[in-house]
Amino acid sequence: MSVPDKVKIVEVAPRDGLQNEKEFIDTAIKIELVDRLSEAGFPNIEAASFVSPKWVPQMADGAQVMAGITRRPGTIYSALTPNLRGFEAALAAGVDEVVIFGAASEAFSQRNINCSIAESIARFEPVAQAAKEAGLRLRGSISCSLACPYQGETPVESVVDVARRMLALGCDEIDVADTIGTGTARRVGEVMRAVTEIVDPRRVSGHFHDTYGQSLANILAAMEVGISIFHSSVSGLGGCPYAKGATGNVATEDVLYMMHGLGIDTGVDLDAVVDIGQWISGHMGRKGSSRAGNALAARKAA
Repeated sequence: MSVPDKVKIVEVAPRDGLQNEKEFIDTAIKIELVDRLSEAGFPNIEAASFVSPKWVPQMADGAQVMAGITRRPGTIYSALTPNLRGFEAALAAGVDEVVIFGAASEAFSQRNINCSIAESIARFEPVAQAAKEAGLRLRGSISCSLACPYQGETPVESVVDVARRMLALGCDEIDVADTIGTGTARRVGEVMRAVTEIVDPRRVSGHFHDTYGQSLANILAAMEVGISIFHSSVSGLGGCPYAKGATGNVATEDVLYMMHGLGIDTGVDLDAVVDIGQWISGHMGRKGSSRAGNALAARKAA
């Protein structure tokens, strides 16, 4: 099995993990979460989202979160920016990287943002241009890269088409996201191989949800194709409001445990992440969904 010596873990809990929580989470808790993740050594943290509070009320305090965090030198703090207004707010808040997004599924694009894939990507042209002019990193996320809740399996050529469009916008990194978590290792290998024919694999990341328990296998399959950037969420927080039955992102503790077992350098303190997972889960009044996190926490408590 061919695996990289080092991988970059993008921690998405503060944004993707928390955005669908119904009860508003106090801004101070969000700030503490980002700070604790920074201290644990993550090289990239999705810290906020500058979307309309009407659509995602949980993310309404993005500016306050960014203003309150203690920035760790070398860490990239990212924010989701769906339009120019969101970008301007993110720029004012001092983010290091802006994230734009588009679906590889026409049905998902129409139901999610009421426009075609081509139209959705075109809408990001001014955001991409502004990001480049401001000297910020630009990341493009391709949702439903493996399957869609409305049209089933996503054609590989659709994912490649969106990747090509995002490359043309100037994206520094492109996420291949299994939004509803139905992907399998074989499919992940097919999609990643196709995408990396047009995008340098060092600029491609895997974003897997664990609905069917396949995320770790999918990460292994992606690594075999040369991918070395992966997204995860502490304690497996997250989901997708538009994808029925979609559970959280793959748990960071599980990913780190696997990486360490393979001898892969992550630069992240697994022990600290286990504590963070237990802390945030406790604050939210439920048990975390990370198997490795819960097992390691139980062992520490024994």
